[in-house]
Amino acid sequence: MNKVNKKYRGVILINVLIFLMLGISLITLFIAWTSSSINTVKSTLSKEQALQIAEAGIDYYRWHLAHNPNDFKDGTNIDGPYSHVFYDKNGEAIGNFILTITPPIVGSTLVTIKSEGRVNKSPSVKRTIQTRLAIPSFAKFAIVANDIMRFGEGTEIFGPIHSNNGIRFDGIAHNLITSTIPSYDDPDHTGNKEFGVHTHVNTTNTNVTETFRTLEAPPTNPVPTRNDVFLAGRQFPVPQSDFTGITNDLSIIKTNAISGGKYLSSAGSGFYGYHIVLKTNDTYDLYKVKSLTAIPNGNCSYSSNNPGTGSSIWGTWSIKSSSNGQTFIGNYQNPSNGLIFAEDDVWVDGKINTARITIAVGTFPDAPNSRQNIIINNDLLYTNYDGQDIIGLIAQGDINVGMVSEDDLRIDAALMANNGRAGRHYYSSSCSPYHNRSNITLYGMIGSNKRYGFAYTDNTGYEVRTITYDANLLYAPPPSFPLTSDKYTTISWDEL
Repeated sequence: MNKVNKKYRGVILINVLIFLMLGISLITLFIAWTSSSINTVKSTLSKEQALQIAEAGIDYYRWHLAHNPNDFKDGTNIDGPYSHVFYDKNGEAIGNFILTITPPIVGSTLVTIKSEGRVNKSPSVKRTIQTRLAIPSFAKFAIVANDIMRFGEGTEIFGPIHSNNGIRFDGIAHNLITSTIPSYDDPDHTGNKEFGVHTHVNTTNTNVTETFRTLEAPPTNPVPTRNDVFLAGRQFPVPQSDFTGITNDLSIIKTNAISGGKYLSSAGSGFYGYHIVLKTNDTYDLYKVKSLTAIPNGNCSYSSNNPGTGSSIWGTWSIKSSSNGQTFIGNYQNPSNGLIFAEDDVWVDGKINTARITIAVGTFPDAPNSRQNIIINNDLLYTNYDGQDIIGLIAQGDINVGMVSEDDLRIDAALMANNGRAGRHYYSSSCSPYHNRSNITLYGMIGSNKRYGFAYTDNTGYEVRTITYDANLLYAPPPSFPLTSDKYTTISWDEL
């Protein structure tokens, strides 16, 4: 019996040792797992804190720009990066954020902010956020107007359209069309009020009805979709766009052109105005305009007056093609701040390559009989269509396409007619062969205080009008182009 008991006692001892070893192993694994979990929690907490600290850095600089919109050096007047201690709610310093600020390029409002968050308890843990802020420019629309607008057959527009008044659209709109008013009395026909944005294109065919449209007028509810015309829809009423502040923008452009750009006085031309030919080598040729094309048959336009008097009158708006039409002044480098300002009428054409430039015209104090105009009769082109090339044309009066304009005309630019209209005046059949033009293509945007147009109901003007919005203009507009706000908005947020 004793031998048997001793035998079993040995087996029990072995079992106890085995279970003891298993227990110790399990406890060791549990301790290791617990320790790892605690470290993971600590690491996760530190990473989250680092992210929140980095976000705090972004929020701080948004606040800073709200109070100092042109300060990209954190109030220090020295180059960054800029480090700030971060305190918790108890006032304890728990980390810091490091800011790297990339200011806007000339003419842009786009600022890039990179914020790196760090935690004192975990020096190896870092989280970085990069955001881009910008102030929206007036070029948020392909076309924006302060008057009644009509877009006829043959018009195709790629980009948003807005008017502070009513819009009749009989072409094809690839983006949203909006109006400030819910309905209006279209002056192009008799009848009751129609929707703030409406069409006269028939639903059963592509023909256009010129008379009042019951289905395009209140109290029709809901508003017909009409996705054959409004491919992205229509909306009304919406808030209006403010044209009143542009005069002040012109005054600022004049001041900045005198101090760091190119200023052209009315006395400097001594004739009808200036002709600027932009070039791909970052220069431009400047001419005095001395003689204009005569009006064919003496009566092909509504007024025989010549431009150059300062008033927004008719005329041919075309430089005489003979040698005495203009005189060469010189070739100049594009201004470092991108601003050319003239107190005279200006003709513009040519081509740029990786340039950002604004040409503006006006006289002060602003008066209706002394407002200056910009004229485009020949191609005005970009080399690059990725935002590297930007042209802005801002006229205190009108932006005109003259009578002797190219049959196939392309304009790459943001156009703004502060008090006047953007378009081509009416030239009757007596102006043959210039009364009919084939194609006009605009890449950029159009702002027109008065009713815009490049064609007329008697089939004169440009038969085909194609307008494509340049999305680069919204946050990277031409130098000193009018803005819609003084507040920065966030356009991107990324963790690096």
